Amino acid sequence: MKALVYTNPTELTYRDEPEPVPEVGEALIKVDAAGICGSDMHAFHGHDERRYPPLILGHEVSGVIVGGSRDGEAVVVNPLMTCGTCDACLDGRSNLCANRQIIGMNPREGAFAQYLRMPERNLVSMPQRMNPVHAAAAEPVATAWHAVAVATRASARPVAECKALVLGAGAVGLAVGLVLHLGGCRKIRIGDTNEFRRATAKVAGCGDVYDPIGDPAPEPNGYDIVIDAVGGKVTRGVAVAAAKPGGVIVHIGLMDNDGGLDIRKITLQEISFIGTYTYTMVDFRATVAALHSGALGDLAWVEARPLAEGHSAFLDLDAGRTPAAKIVLVPD
Repeated sequence: MKALVYTNPTELTYRDEPEPVPEVGEALIKVDAAGICGSDMHAFHGHDERRYPPLILGHEVSGVIVGGSRDGEAVVVNPLMTCGTCDACLDGRSNLCANRQIIGMNPREGAFAQYLRMPERNLVSMPQRMNPVHAAAAEPVATAWHAVAVATRASARPVAECKALVLGAGAVGLAVGLVLHLGGCRKIRIGDTNEFRRATAKVAGCGDVYDPIGDPAPEPNGYDIVIDAVGGKVTRGVAVAAAKPGGVIVHIGLMDNDGGLDIRKITLQEISFIGTYTYTMVDFRATVAALHSGALGDLAWVEARPLAEGHSAFLDLDAGRTPAAKIVLVPD
Protein backbone atom coordinates (compact mmCIF):
# COMPACT_ATOMS: atom_id res chain seq x y z
CA MET A 1 0.00 0.00 0.00
CA LYS A 2 1.01 3.63 -0.38
CA ALA A 3 1.72 5.58 2.80
CA LEU A 4 3.13 8.91 3.92
CA VAL A 5 5.94 8.00 6.31
CA TYR A 6 7.68 10.24 8.83
CA THR A 7 11.32 9.35 8.10
CA ASN A 8 13.27 12.22 9.68
CA PRO A 9 12.50 15.59 11.30
CA THR A 10 10.78 17.78 8.66
CA GLU A 11 10.87 14.83 6.24
CA LEU A 12 7.86 12.84 5.04
CA THR A 13 8.26 10.20 2.35
CA TYR A 14 5.42 8.91 0.17
CA ARG A 15 6.31 5.27 -0.42
CA ASP A 16 5.20 1.63 -0.43
CA GLU A 17 4.62 0.02 2.97
CA PRO A 18 3.32 -3.42 3.99
CA GLU A 19 -0.45 -3.60 4.29
CA PRO A 20 -1.50 -4.01 7.94
CA VAL A 21 -2.82 -7.39 9.08
CA PRO A 22 -5.70 -7.18 11.59
CA GLU A 23 -5.38 -9.13 14.83
CA VAL A 24 -8.24 -10.81 16.71
CA GLY A 25 -10.99 -8.26 17.42
CA GLU A 26 -9.67 -5.85 14.80
CA ALA A 27 -10.91 -4.75 11.40
CA LEU A 28 -9.06 -3.62 8.29
CA ILE A 29 -10.07 -0.11 7.23
CA LYS A 30 -9.65 1.31 3.74
CA VAL A 31 -8.85 4.91 4.57
CA ASP A 32 -11.00 7.56 2.90
CA ALA A 33 -9.64 10.61 4.71
CA ALA A 34 -7.08 11.41 7.42
CA GLY A 35 -6.59 14.83 9.02
CA ILE A 36 -3.32 16.50 10.02
CA CYS A 37 -3.26 17.22 13.76
CA GLY A 38 -1.11 19.66 15.70
CA SER A 39 0.54 16.67 17.38
CA ASP A 40 1.51 15.40 13.92
CA MET A 41 3.20 18.76 13.38
CA HIS A 42 5.12 18.37 16.66
CA ALA A 43 6.34 14.98 15.47
CA PHE A 44 7.21 16.42 12.05
CA HIS A 45 9.64 18.78 13.80
CA GLY A 46 11.08 16.02 15.96
CA HIS A 47 9.57 17.53 19.11
CA ASP A 48 7.56 14.50 20.25
CA GLU A 49 9.53 11.73 21.92
CA ARG A 50 6.49 9.46 21.66
CA ARG A 51 6.62 9.62 17.86
CA TYR A 52 9.95 8.71 16.29
CA PRO A 53 10.84 7.70 12.72
CA PRO A 54 10.09 5.69 10.77
CA LEU A 55 6.38 5.99 11.55
CA ILE A 56 3.10 6.47 9.72
CA LEU A 57 1.46 9.41 11.48
CA GLY A 58 -2.21 10.39 11.48
CA HIS A 59 -5.10 9.62 13.83
CA GLU A 60 -8.06 11.66 12.51
CA VAL A 61 -9.65 9.19 10.13
CA SER A 62 -12.70 7.87 8.34
CA GLY A 63 -12.95 4.93 5.99
CA VAL A 64 -14.66 1.70 5.01
CA ILE A 65 -14.33 -1.73 6.64
CA VAL A 66 -12.84 -4.39 4.39
CA GLY A 67 -13.86 -7.98 5.15
CA GLY A 68 -15.59 -9.59 8.12
CA SER A 69 -19.19 -9.26 9.24
CA ARG A 70 -19.20 -5.48 8.74
CA ASP A 71 -17.63 -5.52 5.27
CA GLY A 72 -18.39 -2.35 3.32
CA GLU A 73 -19.57 -0.33 6.33
CA ALA A 74 -18.44 3.32 6.38
CA VAL A 75 -16.99 4.24 9.76
CA VAL A 76 -15.37 7.04 11.72
CA VAL A 77 -12.41 5.91 13.80
CA ASN A 78 -11.98 6.76 17.45
CA PRO A 79 -8.17 6.51 17.53
CA LEU A 80 -7.88 6.29 21.32
CA MET A 81 -7.49 2.65 22.34
CA THR A 82 -8.15 1.83 25.99
CA CYS A 83 -8.24 -1.32 28.11
CA GLY A 84 -11.94 -1.17 28.96
CA THR A 85 -11.40 -2.76 32.38
CA CYS A 86 -9.59 -0.24 34.59
CA ASP A 87 -11.39 2.08 37.04
CA ALA A 88 -11.19 5.04 34.64
CA CYS A 89 -12.72 3.05 31.77
CA LEU A 90 -15.46 1.57 33.95
CA ASP A 91 -16.21 5.01 35.39
CA GLY A 92 -16.90 6.47 31.92
CA ARG A 93 -13.57 8.32 31.77
CA SER A 94 -11.81 6.07 29.30
CA ASN A 95 -9.68 8.96 28.05
CA LEU A 96 -7.80 8.71 31.37
CA CYS A 97 -7.05 4.99 30.99
CA ALA A 98 -3.54 4.29 32.27
CA ASN A 99 -3.03 1.82 29.40
CA ARG A 100 -4.31 4.05 26.61
CA GLN A 101 -2.68 4.11 23.20
CA ILE A 102 -3.36 6.20 20.14
CA ILE A 103 -2.62 5.35 16.54
CA GLY A 104 0.10 7.31 14.79
CA MET A 105 2.28 7.01 17.87
CA ASN A 106 4.97 4.38 18.36
CA PRO A 107 4.51 1.46 18.23
CA ARG A 108 1.11 1.80 16.50
CA GLU A 109 1.10 2.91 12.84
CA GLY A 110 -1.32 5.67 11.90
CA ALA A 111 -3.74 6.64 9.16
CA PHE A 112 -1.67 8.46 6.53
CA ALA A 113 -1.93 5.35 4.38
CA GLN A 114 -4.33 3.44 2.18
CA TYR A 115 -5.15 0.94 4.94
CA LEU A 116 -5.31 0.89 8.74
CA ARG A 117 -6.09 -1.79 11.33
CA MET A 118 -8.26 -0.87 14.33
CA PRO A 119 -10.12 -2.61 17.15
CA GLU A 120 -13.75 -2.98 16.08
CA ARG A 121 -14.96 -1.38 19.32
CA ASN A 122 -13.27 1.86 18.19
CA LEU A 123 -15.36 2.13 15.02
CA VAL A 124 -18.40 4.42 14.92
CA SER A 125 -20.84 3.89 12.06
CA MET A 126 -20.83 6.86 9.72
CA PRO A 127 -24.27 8.35 9.03
CA GLN A 128 -25.51 7.83 5.47
CA ARG A 129 -24.34 10.43 2.96
CA MET A 130 -21.88 11.97 5.41
CA ASN A 131 -18.83 13.46 3.69
CA PRO A 132 -15.84 11.29 4.77
CA VAL A 133 -13.58 14.37 4.74
CA HIS A 134 -15.89 16.05 7.25
CA ALA A 135 -16.12 12.81 9.22
CA ALA A 136 -12.33 12.80 9.63
CA ALA A 137 -12.66 16.12 11.49
CA ALA A 138 -14.60 14.33 14.25
CA GLU A 139 -11.45 13.69 16.29
CA PRO A 140 -10.35 17.31 16.82
CA VAL A 141 -13.95 18.47 17.18
CA ALA A 142 -14.54 15.77 19.82
CA THR A 143 -11.58 17.19 21.73
CA ALA A 144 -13.31 20.57 21.68
CA TRP A 145 -16.66 18.98 22.57
CA HIS A 146 -15.10 17.35 25.63
CA ALA A 147 -13.39 20.58 26.71
CA VAL A 148 -16.65 22.52 26.55
CA ALA A 149 -18.40 19.75 28.49
CA VAL A 150 -15.72 20.00 31.21
CA ALA A 151 -16.10 23.79 31.30
CA THR A 152 -19.87 23.48 31.49
CA ARG A 153 -19.69 21.19 34.51
CA ALA A 154 -17.20 23.43 36.31
CA SER A 155 -18.86 26.78 35.60
CA ALA A 156 -20.99 28.37 38.29
CA ARG A 157 -23.22 29.86 35.58
CA PRO A 158 -24.96 28.25 32.59
CA VAL A 159 -22.83 28.46 29.46
CA ALA A 160 -25.55 30.48 27.71
CA GLU A 161 -25.04 33.22 30.32
CA CYS A 162 -21.24 33.13 30.20
CA LYS A 163 -18.71 35.35 28.55
CA ALA A 164 -16.08 33.12 26.94
CA LEU A 165 -12.56 33.61 25.61
CA VAL A 166 -10.95 31.09 23.23
CA LEU A 167 -7.19 31.25 22.66
CA GLY A 168 -6.26 29.80 19.27
CA ALA A 169 -8.35 29.44 16.10
CA GLY A 170 -6.89 26.25 14.71
CA ALA A 171 -9.19 23.26 14.29
CA VAL A 172 -9.67 22.68 18.03
CA GLY A 173 -9.98 26.34 18.97
CA LEU A 174 -12.43 27.07 16.16
CA ALA A 175 -14.42 23.97 17.09
CA VAL A 176 -14.53 25.16 20.72
CA GLY A 177 -16.13 28.38 19.51
CA LEU A 178 -18.66 26.46 17.43
CA VAL A 179 -19.55 24.11 20.31
CA LEU A 180 -19.88 27.01 22.78
CA HIS A 181 -22.17 28.77 20.28
CA LEU A 182 -24.20 25.59 19.86
CA GLY A 183 -24.63 25.54 23.65
CA GLY A 184 -26.17 29.02 23.60
CA CYS A 185 -23.10 31.12 24.44
CA ARG A 186 -23.27 34.39 22.48
CA LYS A 187 -20.42 36.35 24.06
CA ILE A 188 -17.37 34.62 22.59
CA ARG A 189 -14.02 36.17 21.73
CA ILE A 190 -11.50 34.14 19.70
CA GLY A 191 -7.85 35.12 19.33
CA ASP A 192 -5.20 33.94 16.87
CA THR A 193 -1.99 35.49 15.59
CA ASN A 194 -2.41 34.04 12.07
CA GLU A 195 -4.38 36.31 9.75
CA PHE A 196 -5.68 33.41 7.64
CA ARG A 197 -7.05 31.52 10.65
CA ARG A 198 -8.67 34.74 11.90
CA ALA A 199 -10.36 35.19 8.53
CA THR A 200 -11.63 31.61 8.64
CA ALA A 201 -12.95 32.06 12.17
CA LYS A 202 -14.78 35.23 11.14
CA VAL A 203 -16.50 33.38 8.31
CA ALA A 204 -17.51 30.61 10.73
CA GLY A 205 -19.39 33.31 12.63
CA CYS A 206 -19.21 31.89 16.14
CA GLY A 207 -17.64 34.87 17.89
CA ASP A 208 -15.70 38.13 17.82
CA VAL A 209 -12.24 37.49 16.36
CA TYR A 210 -9.15 39.46 17.39
CA ASP A 211 -5.40 39.64 16.76
CA PRO A 212 -3.46 39.07 20.02
CA ILE A 213 -0.55 41.09 18.64
CA GLY A 214 -2.25 44.13 17.10
CA ASP A 215 -5.58 44.38 18.95
CA PRO A 216 -6.34 45.27 22.58
CA ALA A 217 -5.81 42.42 25.03
CA PRO A 218 -8.85 40.63 26.42
CA GLU A 219 -10.54 42.46 29.29
CA PRO A 220 -8.79 41.65 32.59
CA ASN A 221 -10.99 39.67 34.97
CA GLY A 222 -13.66 39.71 32.28
CA TYR A 223 -14.42 36.10 31.28
CA ASP A 224 -16.39 33.35 32.99
CA ILE A 225 -14.81 30.67 30.80
CA VAL A 226 -11.38 30.73 29.13
CA ILE A 227 -10.34 27.85 26.90
CA ASP A 228 -6.68 27.70 25.90
CA ALA A 229 -6.34 25.70 22.69
CA VAL A 230 -2.70 26.77 22.26
CA GLY A 231 -1.14 25.80 25.56
CA GLY A 232 1.92 28.05 25.66
CA LYS A 233 3.49 30.14 28.41
CA VAL A 234 2.10 33.34 26.85
CA THR A 235 -1.45 32.04 26.37
CA ARG A 236 -1.55 30.64 29.91
CA GLY A 237 -0.64 34.11 31.17
CA VAL A 238 -3.40 35.65 29.05
CA ALA A 239 -5.89 33.05 30.27
CA VAL A 240 -5.26 33.74 33.95
CA ALA A 241 -5.32 37.51 33.47
CA ALA A 242 -8.64 37.30 31.60
CA ALA A 243 -10.44 34.92 33.96
CA LYS A 244 -13.05 36.36 36.32
CA PRO A 245 -12.92 35.62 40.05
CA GLY A 246 -14.55 32.21 40.35
CA GLY A 247 -14.08 31.60 36.63
CA VAL A 248 -12.93 28.50 34.79
CA ILE A 249 -9.83 27.99 32.64
CA VAL A 250 -9.76 24.84 30.50
CA HIS A 251 -6.32 23.97 29.10
CA ILE A 252 -6.24 21.83 25.93
CA GLY A 253 -3.12 22.90 24.06
CA LEU A 254 0.31 21.34 24.48
CA MET A 255 2.63 23.89 22.90
CA ASP A 256 5.09 23.95 25.81
CA ASN A 257 5.52 23.30 29.52
CA ASP A 258 7.24 26.54 30.49
CA GLY A 259 5.02 28.04 33.19
CA GLY A 260 2.96 31.17 32.68
CA LEU A 261 0.49 30.65 35.54
CA ASP A 262 -0.22 33.33 38.14
CA ILE A 263 -0.80 30.90 41.00
CA ARG A 264 -1.46 33.74 43.45
CA LYS A 265 -4.41 35.00 41.38
CA ILE A 266 -5.72 31.48 40.79
CA THR A 267 -5.69 30.88 44.55
CA LEU A 268 -6.97 34.22 45.84
CA GLN A 269 -9.73 34.48 43.23
CA GLU A 270 -10.74 30.81 43.38
CA ILE A 271 -10.24 30.18 39.67
CA SER A 272 -10.61 26.60 38.44
CA PHE A 273 -7.77 25.52 36.16
CA ILE A 274 -8.54 22.21 34.45
CA GLY A 275 -6.49 20.24 31.96
CA THR A 276 -8.40 18.14 29.42
CA TYR A 277 -7.26 15.27 27.25
CA THR A 278 -9.09 14.04 24.15
CA TYR A 279 -12.66 12.72 24.75
CA THR A 280 -14.77 9.75 25.77
CA MET A 281 -16.58 7.52 23.30
CA VAL A 282 -19.82 9.27 24.29
CA ASP A 283 -18.23 12.61 23.31
CA PHE A 284 -17.02 11.10 20.04
CA ARG A 285 -20.40 9.69 19.03
CA ALA A 286 -22.15 12.96 19.88
CA THR A 287 -19.62 14.86 17.78
CA VAL A 288 -20.14 12.66 14.72
CA ALA A 289 -23.90 13.22 15.00
CA ALA A 290 -23.48 16.99 15.40
CA LEU A 291 -21.15 17.24 12.40
CA HIS A 292 -23.54 15.23 10.24
CA SER A 293 -26.61 17.24 11.27
CA GLY A 294 -25.02 20.57 10.37
CA ALA A 295 -25.28 21.79 13.97
CA LEU A 296 -21.66 22.96 13.76
CA GLY A 297 -21.97 24.75 10.42
CA ASP A 298 -20.93 23.87 6.89
CA LEU A 299 -17.33 22.95 7.83
CA ALA A 300 -15.95 25.11 5.03
CA TRP A 301 -12.77 25.39 7.13
CA VAL A 302 -11.86 21.76 6.28
CA GLU A 303 -9.70 21.35 3.16
CA ALA A 304 -8.96 18.07 1.34
CA ARG A 305 -5.64 17.32 -0.39
CA PRO A 306 -4.17 14.16 -1.93
CA LEU A 307 -2.14 11.97 0.43
CA ALA A 308 0.70 12.01 -2.11
CA GLU A 309 0.98 15.77 -1.54
CA GLY A 310 1.05 15.40 2.23
CA HIS A 311 4.57 16.78 2.68
CA SER A 312 3.65 20.08 1.03
CA ALA A 313 0.49 20.23 3.17
CA PHE A 314 2.64 19.94 6.32
CA LEU A 315 4.91 22.70 5.02
CA ASP A 316 1.94 24.98 4.27
CA LEU A 317 0.50 24.45 7.74
CA ASP A 318 3.88 25.01 9.36
CA ALA A 319 4.39 28.28 7.49
CA GLY A 320 0.83 29.47 8.13
CA ARG A 321 0.14 29.74 4.41
CA THR A 322 -3.36 28.26 4.41
CA PRO A 323 -6.70 29.60 5.69
CA ALA A 324 -7.86 26.03 6.38
CA ALA A 325 -8.17 25.26 10.07
CA LYS A 326 -7.91 21.59 9.10
CA ILE A 327 -6.21 19.87 6.15
CA VAL A 328 -7.40 16.33 5.48
CA LEU A 329 -5.34 13.97 3.31
CA VAL A 330 -7.15 11.68 0.89
CA PRO A 331 -5.43 8.50 -0.41
CA ASP A 332 -5.45 7.90 -4.16
